[in-house]
Amino acid sequence: MVVTPLYAGLMTLLYLVLSFQVIKFRQQGISLGDGGDPKMLRVIRGHGNFAEYVPLALLLMAVMELSRFSNYVLHALGIALLVSRLLHGYALSFTQKFRFGRVWGAGLTFAVLAVEAACCIYWGVKMHLV
Repeated sequence: MVVTPLYAGLMTLLYLVLSFQVIKFRQQGISLGDGGDPKMLRVIRGHGNFAEYVPLALLLMAVMELSRFSNYVLHALGIALLVSRLLHGYALSFTQKFRFGRVWGAGLTFAVLAVEAACCIYWGVKMHLV
């Protein structure tokens, strides 16, 4: 495997940035939950949303890579996932007025997951029929 580890590493770095953003806000006195602070809630959700979607996307990418899908397809999906999570993470964790990033980040993440799912289903059906 050569493609998935690259994007797993890049995603981990982004996850750490989002984690440090939560820690930074926690140091302001909110040790648990969001404390009713809307900014803290946004930062927590930016971090949490990343943790909810990225592992599945990387797992599907790894399955595709092990199934010998084109490296070009894998890189296209990896770049799209990275861009989507940068947009979404920035929109939630670093600003309050970046609606474009939140909408397009979420939409692009869903598109990556849908393409990966379709590819995995296609491969599974193809191999089952052979």
